[in-house]
Amino acid sequence: MSEPTSRPALPDRLSADPRSPHHVAAVFEHDIGIRFNGKERSDVEEYCVSEGWIKVPSGKTRDRRGQPLLITLKGAVEAFYR
Repeated sequence: MSEPTSRPALPDRLSADPRSPHHVAAVFEHDIGIRFNGKERSDVEEYCVSEGWIKVPSGKTRDRRGQPLLITLKGAVEAFYR
């Protein structure tokens, strides 16, 4: 087996939205997992490990720009590469 390519360190705060200042494109070249309160979540749009929150879409609701409305959930956040 060959060794995986070097991965950049996961930032403390990361956003999936490319318009956000917390978006790091190099991180999204790899598969990322988020564990929230001990359970793996696949619908996370943004997270902050030090502050302990994630933002997830609120159903099918959209804002006036067509982006999903996000709700903030607080708890233990762990980001990792799969």
